[in-house]
Amino acid sequence: MKAVSVRQPWAWAIVAGHKPIENRGRRTHHRGPLLIHASKKYDRSGHHFIEEALGIQVPDDLPSGGIIGQADLVDVVDGSISRWFFGPFGWVLANPRRLPFIEVRGQLGLFEVPDHIIAEPGRLGITEGEGQ
Repeated sequence: MKAVSVRQPWAWAIVAGHKPIENRGRRTHHRGPLLIHASKKYDRSGHHFIEEALGIQVPDDLPSGGIIGQADLVDVVDGSISRWFFGPFGWVLANPRRLPFIEVRGQLGLFEVPDHIIAEPGRLGITEGEGQ
C-alpha cells in the first residue's frame, strides 16, 4: 500500500481529522488509500502554528518513525482557500483514521509499505477471514 512520510505534528493533524490537505512540492497521480507515516523529525514551527494560529491543542507525546493512520487521497490542487494550504500543491485527503502504530522506516515521496507488514488481522479494520 502507498504511504507518505509527514513530519509531526502535521501527521497527527491529518489523522486526527484537522488537516485535509498535505502540502507537497509535486503532483501525484495516485488516488485512493494512503498510509500516513510520522517521520522522526519534528516541526516545532508547525507545532506553534497549529496551536497559536489555528487554536488546536497538539498532544505532548506524538509517535514517530512509523505508520500512524490512513486517509484517502482524492485530489491534487494547485490552489485552495483552506487555511492548511501553503502549496505549491495540495494533496486533498478525506476519511482520515488512526491506526495502531506500525514501526516502518520512512522515505521521500510516495513509497510502498509491504502488504505483509499491514496485513495482520485487525491492522486496517479487517477481521480474520476478510479480504483473503
